[in-house]
Amino acid sequence: MAATAFVSTYPPHRCGIATFTSDLASSVGSHQVVALHPVSGPEVYPGVVRHRIRRDSRGDYLAAAAALNASDVEVVSIQHEYGIWGGGDGAYVLDFVRALNVPVVTTLHTVLRTPTPSQRRILTELVGMSAMTVVMSKAAASLLTRSYDVHPEGVRIVPHGVPRLPLVDPDTVKPHLDLEDRLVILSFGLLGPGKGFETAIAAMPAVSRAFPSALYVVLGATHPDLLAHEGEAYRGRLEAKVEALDVTDHVRFVDKFVGRTELGTWLEAADIFVTPYPNLDQIVSGTLSYAMGAGKAVVSTPYAYAREQLAGDRGRLVTPGSPERLADAIMQLLGNRDEREAIGRRAYAYSRGMTWPAVGKQYAALFAEAAGRPIPMLRPTANLAMIGG
Repeated sequence: MAATAFVSTYPPHRCGIATFTSDLASSVGSHQVVALHPVSGPEVYPGVVRHRIRRDSRGDYLAAAAALNASDVEVVSIQHEYGIWGGGDGAYVLDFVRALNVPVVTTLHTVLRTPTPSQRRILTELVGMSAMTVVMSKAAASLLTRSYDVHPEGVRIVPHGVPRLPLVDPDTVKPHLDLEDRLVILSFGLLGPGKGFETAIAAMPAVSRAFPSALYVVLGATHPDLLAHEGEAYRGRLEAKVEALDVTDHVRFVDKFVGRTELGTWLEAADIFVTPYPNLDQIVSGTLSYAMGAGKAVVSTPYAYAREQLAGDRGRLVTPGSPERLADAIMQLLGNRDEREAIGRRAYAYSRGMTWPAVGKQYAALFAEAAGRPIPMLRPTANLAMIGG
């Protein structure tokens, strides 16, 4: 019996939502997957993928909905981000949901502060047709009610899941990655503009002068959409910046899409994790969540998700677009091991409720509630009414 069907991009496609869905689905028990198939999507999916929807083929959405209606699926879990669904602003998601006869639980990976009229209409209609809507932060939940007129009763806050990693001394892991005797500053994720890598690179001359063993590692392959559009031109621009600043010995690009085990090793080896995002409205960051789950001291710009997650002295926030402020924060932590380890321990303790087994239990309870089955006993999932808006 496949009680839950997940509809999303899915591995081996390389994107954060695909990875998120794979981890979530594996944590909730019996399931099947309907893969949203990008134009440049993979040819072969694992057996758990029962159907695929070509992103721009409207008929595929209706055919997949009919197949789910005729199956033993009790609830459909939709992962929503405008770009992974077909039609203008991903409008085909509405065709799909309208055609379903089973309840829908929608997880929102993007809630825009200033949506276009089309984006606002699509998201509002999607939420209205969903039995429940899941967001990953209080900021996102509050934004839904304030800016989209969504009633808080149907909104649930479930954190972004993270792997269960042990809290380890980075120096014990560095030899496995040829990082002995280096102070490692890490960013990871699909490479592309808008993530602030330029600011972090610009901070490295000052950091490397103060700490000659410092190394900034940028881990991740180029985003598939960017790769299809311009090849490796963006990576080339970053590499040229590194050379122009004369920090080639202090910045390393690891051009690969790493699996869970290798990513865990890189996280464990890092002394500091950096998310220098310029977009202060960003309401979720899987990379920041993963870093906290590994017990890292995080230095970040104060985007919405970071302000929430790093409160309580669980990280350091710096002015966006300022290499000087970023360098100062990094150097302060590199120079004080006790302080950065204390910050990491607080982040690690906070993130225990974010591990995939814990998150899976919360989603399983939501799916049971949506399907009208008995709800497993667990700590209640927060909703907006509980946190006072």
